[in-house]
Amino acid sequence: MIYYQIINQRVRERLGGSHSANSLIWSVDYTTVEELIFADRWEEVSRLLAGAGRRLEDLGADLLLICSNTFNRVSGDVERAVSVPVLHIADALGAAIKARGMRKVGLLGTRFTMEQPFYRERLAAHGLEVVVPRREQRELVHRVIFDELVRGVLRESSRDAYARIIDDLAAEGAEGVVLGCTEIELLISGKDSAVPVLPSARLHAEAAAGFALAD
Repeated sequence: MIYYQIINQRVRERLGGSHSANSLIWSVDYTTVEELIFADRWEEVSRLLAGAGRRLEDLGADLLLICSNTFNRVSGDVERAVSVPVLHIADALGAAIKARGMRKVGLLGTRFTMEQPFYRERLAAHGLEVVVPRREQRELVHRVIFDELVRGVLRESSRDAYARIIDDLAAEGAEGVVLGCTEIELLISGKDSAVPVLPSARLHAEAAAGFALAD
């Protein structure tokens, strides 16, 4: 919903009138991919998303987005499977963070995103220092995502717990916090955070619209 709304808004603002984006969505059964990542079967995730990318390109897509932070782990495999650009979510975040003059940010996301190097190293390539919560805090963030947020459950207690974790990241010098799971944006907004929040889905969508509309 966030991607569809923002991309269409930016297209309308740029082109005027009632213009909207030509867009294609390939949505996979989340249980399927969730089981694969928890079983560490990333090669199968790669094949699944690369196949989806090829089909979208065949249908006329000029630009591909993997609308998830965690699944951008296989972005390189998707890029090799297609001939159109694939806009990595961490590159969109990195550019937006640098434009805000920040150098050090906290990262919230799934355990895969917080602990594996594919995301933190991509942000580091933009000259950013990335800090993540302590182990027990990472487990809480991860559990809330999969037990609550992906099921549409929003709990005030979880919002409060996330806010405390953000406070700790700010105390470590984080100038902002990356909401590095698109579902976190359902729970946390700027009013819940001691530092500016950097919503990955929104910033990815903004970057995609800018890329697609570029002269």
